Amino acid sequence: MRIRKWIAIAGLIAACVMMAGCSKESPSIRVFNERTSKVNVQLKTPTGNTININDVDGGRGTVYQDIQTGPWTASATIQSESASPSVSFNADENKYYVVVVTSATPPTLRVDVSDK
Repeated sequence: MRIRKWIAIAGLIAACVMMAGCSKESPSIRVFNERTSKVNVQLKTPTGNTININDVDGGRGTVYQDIQTGPWTASATIQSESASPSVSFNADENKYYVVVVTSATPPTLRVDVSDK
């Protein structure tokens, strides 16, 4: 009887551990500016909701913030430049996204993705 009890308890513990490991987290995003001048980045959903991340200094990044899953468009305004690059991406659960304002000429946006 005791062996069956321990097997049942071990099974419950294993199930709890597996369920905890499979939890879904909201995607998170931040901006990194590879340029020397300040940038402002606007993140927009298809429904029109926006997140503005302003005054990101050259060579600096912002902290991560959670966003909703789904399609997004990021566009940048770069201080003292006329170019306004943009990029579209799809945000999935359990991912980190970094919108990178590149130092290329002309400037571009790149989205780097990694697992949480």
